[in-house]
Amino acid sequence: MLPKPNKSVFITLLVPRLEKHPHLETHTASRGLLLRNIILGGQDGVVNVLGIVLGVATATSSKDIVLLAGLAATFAESISMAAVAYTSTRAEEEHYQSEVKRELKEMEDIPDMERREIEEIYRAKGFSGKLLTQVVDTITSSKKIWLETMMQEELGLENPKDSMSAFWQGILVGASAIVGSLVPVAPFFFMSPASAIPQSLLMSFSVLFAVGAIKSSFTSGKWLRGGLELMLIGGAAAFAGYIVGVLFQVPVA
Repeated sequence: MLPKPNKSVFITLLVPRLEKHPHLETHTASRGLLLRNIILGGQDGVVNVLGIVLGVATATSSKDIVLLAGLAATFAESISMAAVAYTSTRAEEEHYQSEVKRELKEMEDIPDMERREIEEIYRAKGFSGKLLTQVVDTITSSKKIWLETMMQEELGLENPKDSMSAFWQGILVGASAIVGSLVPVAPFFFMSPASAIPQSLLMSFSVLFAVGAIKSSFTSGKWLRGGLELMLIGGAAAFAGYIVGVLFQVPVA
């Protein structure tokens, strides 16, 4: 006859973040966020500035005008992306803290109702009887674990402090956007607009394919599809820029 499983083992496994290895979860989340921010800034920089420089290069043969437009778009885009990353992360932090205060107040004012919510959460996971009671007792015996369980299981919220700060997310996204934006601009530093256009397209599409492939390899695993999809987005931006450039083409004197 097989021995009965130890119930305390089940409880230890089920209670979230019981100081097992929290640093491993934090490092993993931080690496994922780091990659996401780099990709976000880089791909937006390439796509947006590619359309702009291609449109301007199509409309005029002036290298200086193309570079002016490209560099202006590079820094405007990068500052905008950094600001969006910062403000959105700050909003998430503020929302999380407001929910923490609300949950703490409810735990103080209506503990029986909050305990029943924990019970319902774990009953829905398949627990019942004495094991359910033991799980609920274990969680609610620690205010910290109780609060974290409510935040994660009831509200589906993760503590933003476990990841990168709003300031550094803004810096990372902005810096990645600058690097990405310079990809379609770079050939125009060394060539005439007519000669630089195909080089700009080649470099931009290569970078977009690589970024899309890397992103998809961490999500769906379909790296080829991800790379081609991002190239298609870049192609749409390039085509839009080309059409605008044709429509507003400056005649050669």
